[in-house]
Amino acid sequence: MKKKLAVLTGAGISAESGIRTFRDSDGLWEGYDVTEVASPEGWKRNPGLVLDFYNMRRKQALEAMPNAAHTGLAELEEWFDVQIITQNIDDLHERGGSSHVTHLHGEIFKMRSVKSLSPSFEIKSDIRLGDLAADGGQLRPDIVWFGEAVPMIEKAIAITRKADILVVIGTSLVVYPAAGLIDIAPFHSPKFVIDKNIPSVKLVSNLMTIERPATEGVRELKSILQTLL
Repeated sequence: MKKKLAVLTGAGISAESGIRTFRDSDGLWEGYDVTEVASPEGWKRNPGLVLDFYNMRRKQALEAMPNAAHTGLAELEEWFDVQIITQNIDDLHERGGSSHVTHLHGEIFKMRSVKSLSPSFEIKSDIRLGDLAADGGQLRPDIVWFGEAVPMIEKAIAITRKADILVVIGTSLVVYPAAGLIDIAPFHSPKFVIDKNIPSVKLVSNLMTIERPATEGVRELKSILQTLL
C-alpha cells in the first residue's frame, strides 16, 4: 500500500510558468482589482469586463507550460498515492502528468450557466455576452469567485484528513476555506510548506519548511520523501 500524499498548491507553483499571482502584483491580478473581476458583485456591474478578463486568462493558460514543480509532483506517483488539491484554475497539474487533481476554485477551461452549478462544459475559446446555456442563462467561467461557496471543499477535507503526508506549495494560506486544510491533516502526519516566502505556520504540528521557489522546493522535497518510504 502506498502512503497517501496530499498536496495543496497555490499560485506560487504556476508563477514559474509565467502565470502571475495576486501577491506579486500588490493585490491586483494582471492590473485588475480582483473585486471587479472575481466576485458576484463585479459580474453584476460589468459582466463584459469579467468575461474579457477570463478570456485573457484562458489564452494565458493555453500558452503556459508545466514547470519542474508540476512534473516533479507527478513523478511522486511512482512511490505515493498522490492527491493534488489546487487553488489554481489552470490545467498545469494535469498537463504535468498528475492523475488526481481537485480544483477548489474552478477551472479556466470550463464554463457553466449563471443559473446552475452544473453541468459544466469544456471551453478553449472565448465566452461572449449573449452566449447562452441550454437553460437560457448566460454562460460564465466555471470559477469560484470571492464570496461564493466552494463546492469541492468537502472532497478536499476528506483527502486531507486521510493524508499520511501533507505538502503545501506556493500559497499564502490567507484565502479560506483552503487555508484551513493544513489544520485538518492528522497531528502525527509529516507536513511540508514550500514557498519563497513562508507564510505564518507556527502552530502547525510536525512541520518542515522549505523556503525556495516551487521548482527548487519540489526537487528538495523529493529527496526528503524518499527517506519516508
